[in-house]
Amino acid sequence: MLILGIETSCDETSAAVVKDGREVLSSIILSQDVLHRQFGGVVPEIACRAHLESIVSVINSALSDAKVQLAEIDAIAVVNTPGLIGALLIGVTAAKTLCMALDVPLLAINHLHAHIYANNLEHEDIRYPTISLVVSGGHTTLFLSESETKHVPLGWTIDDAAGEAFDKVSKILGLGYPGGPVIDKLARCGNRRAVIFPRAYLEKDSLDFSFSGLKTAVLYYYRGQDARTSGSKTPSEQEVADIAASFQEAVIDVLIDKTVMASKMYNVRGIALGGGVAANSRLRQRLEETSKEIGISAYCPSPRLCTDNAAMVAGLAYKQYLKGDISLLDVEAIP
Repeated sequence: MLILGIETSCDETSAAVVKDGREVLSSIILSQDVLHRQFGGVVPEIACRAHLESIVSVINSALSDAKVQLAEIDAIAVVNTPGLIGALLIGVTAAKTLCMALDVPLLAINHLHAHIYANNLEHEDIRYPTISLVVSGGHTTLFLSESETKHVPLGWTIDDAAGEAFDKVSKILGLGYPGGPVIDKLARCGNRRAVIFPRAYLEKDSLDFSFSGLKTAVLYYYRGQDARTSGSKTPSEQEVADIAASFQEAVIDVLIDKTVMASKMYNVRGIALGGGVAANSRLRQRLEETSKEIGISAYCPSPRLCTDNAAMVAGLAYKQYLKGDISLLDVEAIP
């Protein structure tokens, strides 16, 4: 079965063709980083306009790379939630139009569930139930994944998502956008224990996350308590690297500790990672080390499948199709 997937939930325009839920025949991802860099974050109006301008060519490229004709597509899958409402609407409208023209089924996909399914594109041996951690620019969420398609939310961020904190701290340190990759790279040269930043664990046994206070702590440490650069000397490159490494370690400590706590609370057989921040080398290292310590399996997608992509959307759609979870053409985009 050939499924064409479409992903426009934020600032990547993506289309992919996947066969039988696992064989990725093509995966096109058009990043908008260059458009948003001067603003230090995603500007929704700019993102929507870019999706509108590129969606048709991205779909055509996915079909061309897969060496299939549009008439050979058996179903259309699209992310309809969560995301930027304008961005979602462009993808959903394109998918509905194709379904009407081709008379094929429409499969509406949850963006976070698709990030979890990215693991299934590369791992055949995932043992359920698992604890799934989706960590990205817009989301930091823990799920109890009972199967490939059933995910029960356990905890989420109450303020900034982890990826958002990376972007904001990168801006504070003058490192540019997007913040995740640049902090990851710089932190390898820094001392992770140089600055002891706070770890927010919230109330006892809470599986929720909070990174706003950590972001503020970095701001005060770097610029002083009045949040303005004082007359003191400008931090050296090594000092900035130490701050970046210490900040990153504070984020990862909380992510790992709460994921491990959830795995013990629900007695699961594995831990799955997904989302843009899942590409972070230190997070991947810590998860691998920790999973061995507690004796359960850990799954991480390749970095190319961590970013928003339509391959994971089309893959998950196949599993939903087998269950009969097919959407009507009146399905809505839900921000």
